[in-house]
Amino acid sequence: MHIIIVAIMVAVVCVIGMMLQRIYQGPTVYDRMNGLGVTGADTILLIILFGYLDGRPEMYVDIAMSYTLIGFVGSVIIAKYLGGKDV
Repeated sequence: MHIIIVAIMVAVVCVIGMMLQRIYQGPTVYDRMNGLGVTGADTILLIILFGYLDGRPEMYVDIAMSYTLIGFVGSVIIAKYLGGKDV
């Protein structure tokens, strides 16, 4: 079972790498925002998978939930900044 979790973690890290490329080379701001969203979601998944490898998923789920809230607030702030005063 650990081999499957490690394989999934490697795949998620590869997706994060591709999204980092999209963030740095994205032609529009919306591509970069999409890359940030996917990177945040994949990081949450990576935290939870690491919790299963460590044998204490309940602790890592709490950390992932905190990271989710911080990511949501950050996304709203960035969207407000990009949208201007009409949003």
